[in-house]
Amino acid sequence: MSLISFIRSRPELKAQLEKVLSSIGYNTTDWMRIVMYRECFAFVRSLHPERLDALEISAGPQWTREFTFGSYTGTDYPDFDICSQCLPRQFELIIADQVFEHLKWPYRAACNVYKMLKPGGYFLITVPFLVRVHGSPIDCSRWTEQGLLYFLSECGFPENAIVTASWGNRACVKANLNSWRKRGLFSSLAREPNFPVMVWAFAQKSHTSVSVT
Repeated sequence: MSLISFIRSRPELKAQLEKVLSSIGYNTTDWMRIVMYRECFAFVRSLHPERLDALEISAGPQWTREFTFGSYTGTDYPDFDICSQCLPRQFELIIADQVFEHLKWPYRAACNVYKMLKPGGYFLITVPFLVRVHGSPIDCSRWTEQGLLYFLSECGFPENAIVTASWGNRACVKANLNSWRKRGLFSSLAREPNFPVMVWAFAQKSHTSVSVT
């Protein structure tokens, strides 16, 4: 029996090793989102977040834990209904992390995001693809990279100002079919393009934007 098989066959030993590795900075959680957050955080870091007026629609703790923004406004769907509401100000960065799949009217929501962005501002959106249906309280939509590109373009963002990316592999898809799985000790972060688990995009509003209705 190999060492890996030996560890996997003993859940208590595996859990202890994961705890030790986590304590020294080895990421053993959020298997499906590790690469997504790594790349999205790098993008936000490149924008100098300390200078940005930021709005988060999803209000997840990871963003304020990772960054100190120039200003930060957090909302939470459905208390703040991005499909029908706009705040009376504009922002340089708007984050929607794992929320658009739950919206009844995502086109309306993205148009409202566009309206709330300052000219030249960025929209960062993350969504699942090969993830089972999970109502929070409903689950309506999935996008591939190409689909997300066309969707954001239809909502007003110039197609040449949209960058999409994705991550996933067959092992992660299978592992999350029945229960939400953490990364674990030996879960691969290899990227298999035909098995995207998470999809995300960075879309920049034109500096001379046309209003979207």
